[in-house]
Amino acid sequence: MRVLAPWLVLALLAFACSESTPPTASPPTSETAGRALTPAAPRRTQSFDPATVALGLEEVARGLSQPVFVTGAGDGSGRLFVVEQGGTIRVVQNGTVLPQPFLDIRGLVRAGGEQGLLGMAFHPRYAENGRFFVNYTARDGANTVAEFRVSRDDPNRADPASRRVLLAIPDFAPNHNAGMLAFGPDGYLYVGTGDGGGAGDPRRTAQNLRELLGKMLRLDVDGGDPYGIPPSNPFVGRADARPEIWAYGLRNPWRYSFDRATGDLWIGDVGQNAWEEIDVQPAGSQGGENYGWSIMEGSHCFRPPSGCDPTGLVLPAVEYATHAGGTCAVTGGYVYRGSAFPDLLGVYLYADYCSGQIWALYPDASGAWRSAELLRAPVRISSFGEDEAGELYITGHDTGIVYRVTASPR
Repeated sequence: MRVLAPWLVLALLAFACSESTPPTASPPTSETAGRALTPAAPRRTQSFDPATVALGLEEVARGLSQPVFVTGAGDGSGRLFVVEQGGTIRVVQNGTVLPQPFLDIRGLVRAGGEQGLLGMAFHPRYAENGRFFVNYTARDGANTVAEFRVSRDDPNRADPASRRVLLAIPDFAPNHNAGMLAFGPDGYLYVGTGDGGGAGDPRRTAQNLRELLGKMLRLDVDGGDPYGIPPSNPFVGRADARPEIWAYGLRNPWRYSFDRATGDLWIGDVGQNAWEEIDVQPAGSQGGENYGWSIMEGSHCFRPPSGCDPTGLVLPAVEYATHAGGTCAVTGGYVYRGSAFPDLLGVYLYADYCSGQIWALYPDASGAWRSAELLRAPVRISSFGEDEAGELYITGHDTGIVYRVTASPR
């Protein structure tokens, strides 16, 4: 396997570290001073000193076409499944990309720009029921969530005839499609949706509870047709809100994940033109959080640009400038819960798509959020992924390579 060591990564970069603005925790700004803002409180983990950890990337598989996600099936097979934006899912077995796709739905997908086959999630009982779910842009532009089943004859092939569409959300622009799917520890499927696209939330969807765009949805895929509504969803029974909604005020939650140890939900929400953010929803939340868009971008007023009312809004745990040292869009990651690199245990890793920077987000001794850059990779990091053992990976959208995240003492 090819390894990108930290020193090599630094040598390959064309821009200097000094140009970048480090991510910062998000206290109330002067624009909203004195208002009641409620950033999520971090959970303490083991102490972490970023100066003692050297992060690296180890090549796992290459020859992929615009990979946007990688995951394990949770079936004990150790296989990795790689989502390709054009409409295929590939299997990586023992470091080899199998020649036949696991799933090929290119005929159903509109791909290009921010559209395409964007995410997948295996049912928590996939080993027994063979069910998995995909999120893609349909030919008519709708953001579509569909269920498939694995073939009865070949565990490395899905049955294309098993498709069942759960949700098709009409969209009015080709961007801000989100695309992630993830099962929570409660067994429900969480579906992140973008605000519909265009600039500045033009149709004000993110704050509109009658719209599914700009939200985090929570669906019961084991009850109802095509899905059920969990009775604990926060807006159930309200005539002015969609019952699928779990949280709102999101712009483009491209990648999010659950901490497999605590159940906390970590959301990377791509900013408009100024601030990228990571939001944290603690386990045990009753839902209903408003993450602010498009009243605020990060912890800053957006509409209006000053004097906005942030009452009841949840601030990000951390934010960074959208255009600083080559940055452009946040790629949300995972809390490391693997066993290979104990120094990373309990640390959340996230990245920027354009700059290739990977940061650690962690609480310090006082319980305050801290963020530190661990690596700059010559890769457009489209996604993080997690295997069955909790080890982490990234997908190189431009390189067509899946890399394993490694760590060693510095």
